[in-house]
Amino acid sequence: MKLKFVILLTSLMFCLGINAKKYPQIKFEQTSVDLGTFCMDDPVQKCVFKFTNTGKAKLVINYVHPSCGCTVAEYTKDYIAPGGTGVITVTYDGTGKMPAKFKKSIQVFTNCKDDMSRIFIYGEMTDVPVSKKVEKK
Repeated sequence: MKLKFVILLTSLMFCLGINAKKYPQIKFEQTSVDLGTFCMDDPVQKCVFKFTNTGKAKLVINYVHPSCGCTVAEYTKDYIAPGGTGVITVTYDGTGKMPAKFKKSIQVFTNCKDDMSRIFIYGEMTDVPVSKKVEKK
């Protein structure tokens, strides 16, 4: 009786292992981008985050949520097959903002097992054109 139970249990575990759900996996080339120093006369800055689906199922980006209204993200809305690539284009608009250093996070919600990832942009907006800015010694 015990032998039959062990065989049944082993068979069940084997079947569950074969039928385990396959997930996509998002892998970014870089998770943060430095926008550098720019003047408030040119307050709109863009960057692109490239990613690959390194998993075993189709990847879907459900939603992208920037941490602030000054940041907007556009993203690949199609299914991304295993091995396929996509992009998230992030636009920072410092119009009406005070010159300062900043760091913004963008939450990326997907159908991956870990359903939320974060990417970051940072930089410094100044009130002096970058070409005229004098370095302090």
